Amino acid sequence: MKQEDIAPYIDHTVLAADATKQRIEQLCKEAVKYNFASVCVNGCWVKTCAKLLEKSSVKVCTVVGFPLGAMSSEAKAYEAKKAIHAGASEVDMVINIGFLKDRQDDKVQEDISAVKAVCGKAAILKVIIETSLLNDEEKARACRLAKASGADFVKTSTGFSTGGATVKDVALMRKTVGPGTGVKASGGVRTYEDFLAMVEAGANRIGTSNGVAIIDGAH
Repeated sequence: MKQEDIAPYIDHTVLAADATKQRIEQLCKEAVKYNFASVCVNGCWVKTCAKLLEKSSVKVCTVVGFPLGAMSSEAKAYEAKKAIHAGASEVDMVINIGFLKDRQDDKVQEDISAVKAVCGKAAILKVIIETSLLNDEEKARACRLAKASGADFVKTSTGFSTGGATVKDVALMRKTVGPGTGVKASGGVRTYEDFLAMVEAGANRIGTSNGVAIIDGAH
């Protein structure tokens, strides 16, 4: 694949706790240079990124309820609202994993729906199900609940748990949601070969801090 074919898949990501303004500025410069789909940053950096990217086509993506997903739905919705107001047009939220494991599916759906209501048409909603903590039945159920709640994407991982994206999980998620819902692979996608494997399995967005290396690896 050529650079211009790879770049639209990539959410160029820095979510490290110790990320400095300089690192965020570098992230935005790289995103503009390569024309990535978005930069994905913590909420405190949304306004900074929106300003840096205002003359580009690169979107600002942020994370909500990150990385554990175990806060109240009201807190997640408020966090999403503030981020959208600051300039985010994509929101990656973490589900309540404990609720899913307890089979409290109504609560999981209510949690996602609370954030979806805030996103409306203003922001794309991606739902992180944290595949490394789930069995296959739970992964499929989480995907169905996300889709029923109006999510635009289901996403494998935060990158901060016990594992990241796998080809098997991406294929399962794609099979579960069908062609109309996006699948984002994130966590451990570091090389061009990793990227290709995820895309072939059904991912149409890739969350990675290695976007530049992936494009360089395609040459």
